[in-house]
Amino acid sequence: MFARTERLLLRPAWPEDAAPLVEAIGHEAIARMVARVPHPYRHADAEQWLAQPRGATEPRFLITALDRDAAPVLIGGIAIIAGDTGHELGYWLTPSAWGRGYATEAGRAVIDMARHALPIDRLGAWHFADNPASGHVLTKLGFRPTGRRMARASAGRSGLSPSIHYALDLDGERNPAMPLAA
Repeated sequence: MFARTERLLLRPAWPEDAAPLVEAIGHEAIARMVARVPHPYRHADAEQWLAQPRGATEPRFLITALDRDAAPVLIGGIAIIAGDTGHELGYWLTPSAWGRGYATEAGRAVIDMARHALPIDRLGAWHFADNPASGHVLTKLGFRPTGRRMARASAGRSGLSPSIHYALDLDGERNPAMPLAA
């Protein structure tokens, strides 16, 4: 799958993306705010992530900024993964892309795909309690806090950290020809 928004291209990751991926994600500030990214993030980490299989209901994209006068630049990643609370949305942006609305723009495209092309009826998402910006993005995307809080693992923090759960029901705008997941 691919998605094109006004300013972004969401595309699958390829083996040749390893070096740009390391450059984009290899910031301690990112590793501290996502669950599965170690710090430092090495080329071998990128190669391992790029080689991971994914399920049919787990689209995974690199986010590329398409500025008019510049070459496309890898600025982040976004995915739907089968998590411990069902299908979950996860995303990250390189620090130079923060505060520009890219996470919301990419999130809208992925949620639209989920609503119309995937057999899932609900998305969950978590953010670490000390990352309210991510909660703001989730709220703009239509997610609502569920009241569930727990300590979740963070590779970048080398331990557990308090987290807040959000959820978004997708079935209100589902393609009627697409069956719901059991």
